[in-house]
Amino acid sequence: MTTTNYDFQLIDVIVEAGVAWATVNNPPVNVITLELFSELTRLGKIVQADEDARVLVLKSANPDFFLAHFDVGAILQFPTEKEAVRSPKNSFHQMCECFRLMDKVTVAQIEGRVGGGGSELASAFDMRFGVLEKTIICQMEVPLGILPGGGGTQRLPRMLGRGRALEVILGGNDLDAETAEKWGYLNRALPAEEIGPFVDDLARRIARHPPEAVRLAKQAVNAADQPLAEGLIEEDYLFQVLLRTPEAPAAMKRFMERGGQTPEVESRVAELVEGILED
Repeated sequence: MTTTNYDFQLIDVIVEAGVAWATVNNPPVNVITLELFSELTRLGKIVQADEDARVLVLKSANPDFFLAHFDVGAILQFPTEKEAVRSPKNSFHQMCECFRLMDKVTVAQIEGRVGGGGSELASAFDMRFGVLEKTIICQMEVPLGILPGGGGTQRLPRMLGRGRALEVILGGNDLDAETAEKWGYLNRALPAEEIGPFVDDLARRIARHPPEAVRLAKQAVNAADQPLAEGLIEEDYLFQVLLRTPEAPAAMKRFMERGGQTPEVESRVAELVEGILED
């Protein structure tokens, strides 16, 4: 493995085989302090610019806490003298959107508790994986007299549906991993001994696919935020763009050379297509 010098104090980053493994280590419970917030913001910008990284996996050095929440002490210092205003310049929103919109795949490996702003950051990632009987999600803001201000009121209804999002937000109660998987917050809830190998295999597999196909496929999925008719137009356009890349015809020809579209090969097609241009 090679360690990329991202010059962080609270996040350890290793880039290997196209995957950036970023491990948060801010004892005792990985509260998102202003210092960690700054590093997470820089992490998004640096990974976006790193040509060696095609997938980002964010995890925690603490098996019991992924990201507890944003620093309440810091929130108490937010200025309140002036009237509240509507603005598109929320820096936490901008950080989360960087991870959602970057042309790299973002994966949150949530092995312990995640709450408040930590949950809001995780919900901006492309995928989330948790641990059965251990991963807990909690949006505790409303009991504290505020509301999820890092995107939670907007992402959770899109992810869970309105009623379930309101239960999570207004209840301010723990959401266990099994329920979070059923409701769509987690892609999968896995046994503790399986989450690491599963995320590792998935991240490495994605990193072996043609990079432009991964990038534009994510872009096409992001277009699903638009009305269906507009999203379909964008999908068609990006499909045409990929057909004009050198990797697409090369990969499809290799597929046919390996016996694609025959019963023997189609029965194990997922195995066949992995890293098809690397052999």
